[in-house]
Amino acid sequence: MEKPAYPSVVELADQRQRRAAAIAQAGGIEVALESGALERYLDITVSEALVLGLLRQGVSRFFAVFGHGSTEVAEVLRIYSEAGLVRVMPVRSEIEASHAAAALRWVTGEKAGVITSIGPGALQALAASLAPASNGLGIWYLLGDETSEDEGFNMQQVPKHRQGLFLTMFGALGEAYSLHTPGAVGTALKRGFSTVEHPHRAGPYFLLMPMNIQGALIHGFNTDELPHGSIPSLPAAGDDDAYDKAADLLLNARRVVIRAGGGARHAGAQLEELARLADGVVVTSPLASGVLPYRHPRNMTVGGSKGSLCGNFAMEEADLLVAVGTRSVCQSDSSRTNYGKAKAVIHINTELADAIHYNKTLPLVGEAEATLRLLNAALKKRLGGKVKAEGSPWLSDCTAAKRDWDAYKQERYEKGVLFDKKRGRELLTQPAAIKLAADWARANGVVSFYDAGDVQANGFQVVEDERPGQTFTDTGASYMGFATCALLATAATDKPFYAMAMTGDGSFMMNPQVLIDGVEHGAKGVILLMDNRCMAAIRGLQTAQYRHAFATEDGVEVDYVALAKAVTGIRALFGGYSRDELTRALDLAREHDGLSLIHLPVYLGDDPLGGLGAWGRWNVGNWCADVQALRHKIGL
Repeated sequence: MEKPAYPSVVELADQRQRRAAAIAQAGGIEVALESGALERYLDITVSEALVLGLLRQGVSRFFAVFGHGSTEVAEVLRIYSEAGLVRVMPVRSEIEASHAAAALRWVTGEKAGVITSIGPGALQALAASLAPASNGLGIWYLLGDETSEDEGFNMQQVPKHRQGLFLTMFGALGEAYSLHTPGAVGTALKRGFSTVEHPHRAGPYFLLMPMNIQGALIHGFNTDELPHGSIPSLPAAGDDDAYDKAADLLLNARRVVIRAGGGARHAGAQLEELARLADGVVVTSPLASGVLPYRHPRNMTVGGSKGSLCGNFAMEEADLLVAVGTRSVCQSDSSRTNYGKAKAVIHINTELADAIHYNKTLPLVGEAEATLRLLNAALKKRLGGKVKAEGSPWLSDCTAAKRDWDAYKQERYEKGVLFDKKRGRELLTQPAAIKLAADWARANGVVSFYDAGDVQANGFQVVEDERPGQTFTDTGASYMGFATCALLATAATDKPFYAMAMTGDGSFMMNPQVLIDGVEHGAKGVILLMDNRCMAAIRGLQTAQYRHAFATEDGVEVDYVALAKAVTGIRALFGGYSRDELTRALDLAREHDGLSLIHLPVYLGDDPLGGLGAWGRWNVGNWCADVQALRHKIGL
């Protein structure tokens, strides 16, 4: 009898084990390929080619929820995991997997893949991919899909007689590719490489893997088709005349505001120099927290609809806007109404569409730091080694506004506790609790993740970062449950860090399975769960707009300490009712070699000292007509 063309399960496993061992013994896939330990032409399955291709791109960590749509990939990863080449972390939710991969890339730069089955699991990952898409994080998504031969409905596919429906859906949110034939694996890897490694606008890449293609055998696969290397970043904007025009605008303006978005995170020194030369002040997005130290005299902190007194003052009074690496999200510029007195805009961005977002704009399309360096050089040349102004009225006015903001916050911190009608006793307020926890995190070298909702909004008004990388908050997608899931990144990294998830009770219950997965995989961090039994951010918005709150509260008492104690390995603590009790709880959590949870009841009510307020406009609800009318009147 002739030997079958397709090897048996045992033979296939042996072949894979030999290849994995050769790579491990060589010290990595590149060395193995260069030395010939791994042959150039291989008879391998598509799924193994994918794993090899990802290894060559430095993707060796995978957060996975395996199902019938991904068993073949799971088998390859089993063998490569046993050889020590990859680490696979099974979790209990595709949303959790996506958030953990995003946090790992965001904090450490390390790459990860998310693996799901077909259908609902893939769609959960799609929903969660809003977070990396909004924050420019390159993540691989390996998703099971219906078979390419269309023999009939596959379980969990979209039940319609149409081709490629998952590809259509996923392609609407990011770059997507269906691995329709075995020979397309090189192209699939190349498309993913250019997406997740994009130097300025990285994002999610969805690789749809038809179940019948994953295990298909490729004869003589050429490993040269596995893409690797680096993608060059965009240089500085190249128009010399534009720099001269920008210098003219800066020198003629009396009130310069520099808006630093996520694309400016690594340009702190150049931003500081521009502000000094041009007598400007800097307003940061939450993504750029720490790009200038909070106490820097020209840092006016956050602005927008949930900004600060000083940030919004600077934006609303400026006659020239310098926007750097910002997408101009609605809350960050009060739905395009925050620059009502700006006569012109200089916009530095790598994306043309973002660079020309505002009218009256001089666009400088290029990388932020490099472009700022050339702009500063042009300005210094015009100034002859001087600065535009020293002790100007503009800086004095902004400094006074920042003093008012600090005093406003301090009043709320000093009050600290208020009587909560629902609980019938005094409780810490969220601003006081977040201030204490944020200061504790900064003093102890703890990375902070902020969850969506009132915790997030109060959080970026409270934080006083000294450098980037101390605080991470998903303000783009504002995804409930992100912060707790992000703690899994501490277990996946080769660059150890301890983290704190600042979350509300609503966000925590979106993804409580992190308690189990965190213990299983060795996460190091603390969940500070601030419990007010309410979606307080939305309650406040409803009250401000309609004078009534609706369907945003509950009266169910939950013993979160008991819930956390039910998971072996969790240190569960009660945060108490005072600053001293909360500090003790945080210190006890930090002493624990693993994952902890602190349950902290916090005040809910209408006392203005219980929150930090809103200081801008927003195109939402019954405010839309007025905000839109103002935007059109401004015309920027």
